Amino acid sequence: MKHHILEIKNALVLAILLTVPALFGQAIVQPVVIPIPAVPPAGAKPEAAAAVPAKPPAGGWAFEVATIKPAKMPNPADMMNGKAHVGMKTDAARVDIGFMSLNDLIGMAYKVKTYQISGPDWMGAMNERFDVLAKMPEGATKEQVPEMLQALLAERFKLAIHHDTKERPVYALVVGKGGSKLKESPADPPAPAAAEKSDPAPGEAAEATPAADPSPQVKLHTNSDGSGTATVHGPDGNAKMSFSTNGMHMEFEKMTMAKLAETVTPFLDRPVVDMTELKGNYQVALDLTMEDLKNVARKVGVAVPGAAPASGDAGLPSDAVSDPTGSVFKSVLQLGLKLEPRKTPLDLIVIDHVEKMPTEN
Repeated sequence: MKHHILEIKNALVLAILLTVPALFGQAIVQPVVIPIPAVPPAGAKPEAAAAVPAKPPAGGWAFEVATIKPAKMPNPADMMNGKAHVGMKTDAARVDIGFMSLNDLIGMAYKVKTYQISGPDWMGAMNERFDVLAKMPEGATKEQVPEMLQALLAERFKLAIHHDTKERPVYALVVGKGGSKLKESPADPPAPAAAEKSDPAPGEAAEATPAADPSPQVKLHTNSDGSGTATVHGPDGNAKMSFSTNGMHMEFEKMTMAKLAETVTPFLDRPVVDMTELKGNYQVALDLTMEDLKNVARKVGVAVPGAAPASGDAGLPSDAVSDPTGSVFKSVLQLGLKLEPRKTPLDLIVIDHVEKMPTEN
């Protein structure tokens, strides 16, 4: 019986880790609402000129070399030891992506959420995940990673897409009548002063370039009664989850409102779009019921012992109408915020063609 409970908990925690991008600090995914250009007020000072990006090579940015392999399911031991290969890490020389679906890769490449991708159901399936290790060309930074992913998907998966815009039902995340109850996150400590670099003496090795985007570390601790904790140490702060037979409590040290909207979307029947106009980072707590967790697990195809199998598109919110008195709505209200049903135009990526498996490395 205890072993059965542990299986359920491990499956549910894995589902949450795969569903909540805020846990991995994947900041290259941008807001989804089609913007309306703002008119600057009279007398406003012009904005400072943006930094000039690195000049792309002829033909556009592309990885020098890339290896794509089917990913293995993270096992409980790796999760407990913080060794689960899940998420994306970039440094000055390479991009390392672990256990990502085609939906995830396309979302990162085109800077959209997975619910903005219209394609075959299998693209978000649990048994269709990939590890990608790619070398970046000289002069490229992580800002060019989306464009390089586009080229890689077109070359290796024969991806062909077109853009479309449609009005879709969403939940608008807005500030409640009583005002926000959110507490701002403490400011980041000042970065240590960089030591002046000097050319290496003859026979000495040059200093290694530090990683620009540290890999998130996930640690899972499970008790014999099925309760436990999971901690994610990521580039955007720490996230902690405590779970029991009743559900899960989640705490985020540092979260923007856009990421909060993306975090609660998988638990609802429609996408959530940030319309709070609140800037900066906040401390956020959410409480989820066991039924919420099982529903998310089914959506992403995680096998939960004793639960019904997944059906429909695993990458989209369920068709069932969300209960406005449910746990997600209550958690949002506790933050002084509110979820309002609305309709808004969304930019969609429509898949015209994609192969299930990449061409050989």
